[in-house]
Amino acid sequence: MKRIALFINSLQKGGSERVMVNLAEYFQKQQYEVILVTQYKKENEYALPSGVRRVYSEPEKEQLTGSRIKNFRIRFETLRNIWKTYKPDVILSFLGKNNFMAIATAAFLPAKVAVSVRGEPTMEYEGRMMRFLAKHIFEFADGVILQTQRAKEFFPKAVQKKSVILKNPLNPAFLGRNINAQRENVIVAAGRLDENKNHAMLIHAFAKIAGEYPEMRLAIYGDGPLKEQLLSLVKEKDLEERISLPGNIDNVAEMVGCAKIFTLTSNTEGMPNSIIEAMVLGTPVIATDCPCGGPATLIEDEENGMLVPVGDAYALADAMRKILSDEAFARKLSENAVKLADELAPEKVDREWENYLFEIL
Repeated sequence: MKRIALFINSLQKGGSERVMVNLAEYFQKQQYEVILVTQYKKENEYALPSGVRRVYSEPEKEQLTGSRIKNFRIRFETLRNIWKTYKPDVILSFLGKNNFMAIATAAFLPAKVAVSVRGEPTMEYEGRMMRFLAKHIFEFADGVILQTQRAKEFFPKAVQKKSVILKNPLNPAFLGRNINAQRENVIVAAGRLDENKNHAMLIHAFAKIAGEYPEMRLAIYGDGPLKEQLLSLVKEKDLEERISLPGNIDNVAEMVGCAKIFTLTSNTEGMPNSIIEAMVLGTPVIATDCPCGGPATLIEDEENGMLVPVGDAYALADAMRKILSDEAFARKLSENAVKLADELAPEKVDREWENYLFEIL
């Protein structure tokens, strides 16, 4: 039996975390022994499937000192000891500095290491030093998993040669859902309320069309540090009766599935699960054509969705008008979007991940 170790910060609900949990479940069903290593346990986490062992790499507080160098050494040794204890055949790491740690702590051990960049590399590795390290430390990985061709082009040829582009598998919870023929008069967005998601752009765009479509509402699902600032903007636009920010909800799929439009206004994104899920639900999608090209990989403009420039509220408002004013166009986007379900079927994409890790082994 092959043993796979998956490594990520936590399982707090987010796109990368969900992909990792879905992969853990798939590998377990394929009779692998799966160990999931996280630094921390946080609130509002995804549930792990029964039988997947979870191990924590963050040392106990009493082990740490006031010295950053000593603390780094302790964290390094703790993670390396996990690899020595559980002896994985392959380590799959997600996100940022985790990828550096996975490569370094597994050096000269039998385990193969695959690292995955989940978003725009220049955002995941901010600053000149971090980008330098990513470009050169990744040369020591056995495999590199990226989400778009644009992300691949960030790296030198030595890294590109060992890289592969793998998409996110569709969340199985979105399979077999009915496509709503009659949709409610609501535009929706879902995601963390932070600067990168740029929900202010969405509010500005909705304000531009609100007078033309008095029946329409806007709902932005999620929570985050900018919630109060966004509520102030809604009040400034005098749209408190039309725009709601309900926070995190359990039935977001139902809300997205019955909406007339789903929007994503991010400044940067990898391969957004929220777009994938909205599309397979047949909801017309408008997304920013943001680095590192994830939305553009999924959307053929005006065929199965619409792309608008980053930060351009005027273009977003025009795209909303086009969908809301042309039922035939909206229906075309919906009918073409649901075809993505076949391309990203979990059994197909999960197998591509499995095959790539086998190639490394």
